[in-house]
Amino acid sequence: MRVTLSVAGATIRTVPNEGPILHADLDAFYASVEQRDDPRLRGRPVIVGGGVVLAASYEAKARGVRTAMSGRTARRLCPDAVVVPPRMRAYAEASRAVFDVFAHTTPIVEGLSIDEAFLDVGGLARIAGPPAEIAARLREDVASRAGLPITVGVARTKFLAKVASGVAKPDGLLVVPHDRELEFLHPLPVERLWGVGEVTSATLRERGITTVGQVAVLGEAVLVAMLGRAAGRHLHALARNHDPRPVRTGRRRRSMGAQRALGSRRRAPAELDAILTALVDRLARRLRAARRVCRTVTLRLRFADFTRATRGRTLPDPTAHTETILDAARALLAAATPTIENQGLTLLGVALSNLDDDGAIQLALPFDGRPEGALDSALDDVRRRFGTTAITRATLLGRDEGPTVPLLPD
Repeated sequence: MRVTLSVAGATIRTVPNEGPILHADLDAFYASVEQRDDPRLRGRPVIVGGGVVLAASYEAKARGVRTAMSGRTARRLCPDAVVVPPRMRAYAEASRAVFDVFAHTTPIVEGLSIDEAFLDVGGLARIAGPPAEIAARLREDVASRAGLPITVGVARTKFLAKVASGVAKPDGLLVVPHDRELEFLHPLPVERLWGVGEVTSATLRERGITTVGQVAVLGEAVLVAMLGRAAGRHLHALARNHDPRPVRTGRRRRSMGAQRALGSRRRAPAELDAILTALVDRLARRLRAARRVCRTVTLRLRFADFTRATRGRTLPDPTAHTETILDAARALLAAATPTIENQGLTLLGVALSNLDDDGAIQLALPFDGRPEGALDSALDDVRRRFGTTAITRATLLGRDEGPTVPLLPD
């Protein structure tokens, strides 16, 4: 779509009425890879993962199956579903093929996860055409080179491009013109706003606020009083499509996280501790491999009644030392033990935030005189030489640590 502008001196030129930002998001990624690689699965409900659902095809989603749901519940909702084990290597290879397409489309790509990215195509009009045409070719290229469906949203801001792709799913393309942004955004449910999860959604809906447009007419002070300063200001801006953030390449993570869905079975304290240890061990290795340190450890919990809780602790010094991080995580888990015993736990996650590069961090000397992290470094060296499974903690021997999800570089 293009519009004509009158310029001083009676010169007339045309400019695209499309934003330069694309949000590209693969559809039901793991399940789509399985359907691509096994023609017998196409058009059928597919669940990836047995004990806990890691991904579901759109055919399974239509029956109520959701990610992180217990396999038992998923099979009850969709008894004719085909359940397949995860193949992380295949998903990583598919992601690399898709990101190759992104890189050939534009040099300005900001990866969000292995199946999702923002692309800025604003400077490509003369050589590649307007954003809508570029987005259409991108979808064709992903289909032909990776064999996967992908949905693309096109808009002036990152926020609106992501909302557009969400509305267009599955396997769609949606362009939001400049002059129809609020017309598109305001009728949508409040849950389309970034940052509106279950708790914020309930708070808004209790007050009769169900659409983005209703949020937009509220004053910032009202939202701040209702939701707190950070959330109130954030939603006030997004409801008006105020999002000045550019697409950034090579952007480093602001946090790292890992989680394990536990299903409905009750877990003994020793088993929960082993799961927590595996999560922390995995994250600390990622920190050291990326030459980064963290200051804040956060525990994420989901209980059997589907309520959620987070508990965090800020460390006195930045660190990538496994034992230091694990001690903080264990203390947080111990504080939540009464709730876990009463309600049961279905998901346990750990997030590390307040990240920084480790170059300026001085190593402390603990009681045994060795630099903190010396043992970590020795173990990391063994894993680099002989593989990640060459050495592990005694408490993790013989235990299933859950699938290791492929990630973008840290």
